[in-house]
Amino acid sequence: MTSLPSPSRNPRVRVTDVEVLSSAWYVLRRTTFDYRHGDGRWSTEQRETYDRGNGATVLLYDPAGGTVLLTRQFRYPVYVNDHPDGMFLETAAGLLDADDAETAIRREVQEETGVRLGELEHVFDVYTSPGSVTERLHCYAAPYDPADRGEGGGIAEEGEDIEVVELRFAEALKMIETGEIADAKTIMLLQWAALRGPFRDAAD
Repeated sequence: MTSLPSPSRNPRVRVTDVEVLSSAWYVLRRTTFDYRHGDGRWSTEQRETYDRGNGATVLLYDPAGGTVLLTRQFRYPVYVNDHPDGMFLETAAGLLDADDAETAIRREVQEETGVRLGELEHVFDVYTSPGSVTERLHCYAAPYDPADRGEGGGIAEEGEDIEVVELRFAEALKMIETGEIADAKTIMLLQWAALRGPFRDAAD
C-alpha cells in the first residue's frame, strides 16, 4: 500500500485531511489538500484514490517460434463496462504483495502459465490509471521455451480459472486493431516488442 507523500516533494501541495472510505478489499481514501496553481493562487481540492498496491506483468515470447504467451480469464470490471463476454486476453500479471517486483512476477507467471522464468528484462514502469488508482505496474519481458511449459491455470482455491493462450506475434498485433486485445499493459508490451524488443526485425 502507498504512504502519504512528504510535504517536501512538492511545495505546491499541502495535504490537510485523509479519510478512509473503505478497506473491505483494498483501500479507498478521500484526501483534502491545498494546491497552488501556476498563477500563484491556492485552491482546496478533494480526490478519491483507490490503493490496491503495486503490480508486475511480463510479456512471454518465444523468439524461435515467433509466438507470445498470454492468459485469458474472466474480468468482471470490463464485463460490466461493455466488454462482450468479460473473457480478457492479457499478459500474465499480479500484485507484488510483500515481494519485490521480480520475485512477484516469477511467482505469478508460474502460477498462471506454468512457465518457470529464467532471464528477465525490465522494460518500463507505468501508472495504469493516474486519475484515481495509485497502482504502479512494473513491466517485464522474458523468453520462454514451449517445451518447458507446465500446467498453469492459476490457483483454484483463490477462484482463478486461467486459460493459457499461445499466439503468433503478428496475430497478437492484429488483435489490437480488431479490439480482441484491449488490455493496456498488453498493448504497450506488444508494441514495445515490435518497436524495440525481440520482434523488431519481424515488425520491420
